[in-house]
Parts: sequence; structure tokens; C-alpha cells
Amino acid sequence: MFREPQGFHDFVVVRQRALLHTAWLLTNDQYLAEDLVQAALERVWPRWERIVVDGDPYAYVRKVLVNTYASWWQRRWRDEQPTAEVPDTAAVIDDYETSDLRDAIVRVLPQLPPRQRAVLVLRFNDDLTEAATADALGCSIGTVKSQTAKALERLRLLDDPRVAERDL
Repeated sequence: MFREPQGFHDFVVVRQRALLHTAWLLTNDQYLAEDLVQAALERVWPRWERIVVDGDPYAYVRKVLVNTYASWWQRRWRDEQPTAEVPDTAAVIDDYETSDLRDAIVRVLPQLPPRQRAVLVLRFNDDLTEAATADALGCSIGTVKSQTAKALERLRLLDDPRVAERDL
């Protein structure tokens, strides 16, 4: 019988919400996000005591989360692209402008390629530096910069006026 590593349960209780939020932004699906977090936690569980000793466990788990997500979309067959009509949006900006913009970005985020989506989520949602994002994704800082620029440009060109009008 395996025993739970010391501190693992406490980590999950404290960081589960943040991990789920990051996973949801990557997948745009609540249930898939839960599966992604579960898969990442499943991967780090056997090595938990070494991870805690080596450094920041949250950064390590987040990196495993992003890498797991990347392995999922690299293996998935993507020749078929489902489409859906985007509902009309109100052009009126009111006191809820920030919330409305967040909703718009969450709706258009899935239209980005997975790597660009991952860069934006880590840079702007998790507030990581370019270097930390590059480390989490296993790429160069230049790749993070170029993917960020391409993703922001693509967001500006999308049909949603709430995103296009903003200086992202």
C-alpha cells in the first residue's frame, strides 16, 4: 500500500483552484481541465518529496501541467476543426467592462494555437516573466516573445469587437 507523501494533500488543497483555472484557460473545458490537473498531480505524486526539496513545487506542478497539456494536443488528430457561430455581442461598454473583456478573451482564446494559448495563459494569467514562461514551456525567451506577439496580433484580428478595440 502506498502512503501519501507528506505535504501533498495540503499543496493540493491550497493550489487546486489556481491549477484548475490555468488548466481551464488552456483547455476551455471544465471537465477536461479537471482531467488535466488530475493527470499532472498523478505525474508528480511519486516524486513529491524530491520536488519539495528541490524548489518551488507550484512552479514544477504548473510546468508538468503545461507539458501534459502540450502532449495531449500534440497527439490529438487535428484535421477536423469544429466550428460554431459566435453570438452577437453588445457594443455598449458599461461598468462591467473588465468582466466583459475577460469573458471575450476567454471565448476567443480557444481559437489560438495551443502553444500561443499556453504562452498567453502563463504570461498574463499566471503573471510569469518571459524567462519563467520559457522555462515552463521548455523553449527560448525569443520563442515566448514571438509567440506572445503573434497571439496578441491574432486576438486583435478576431471578430469580437470587445477584444479588437482594446489595446492588448
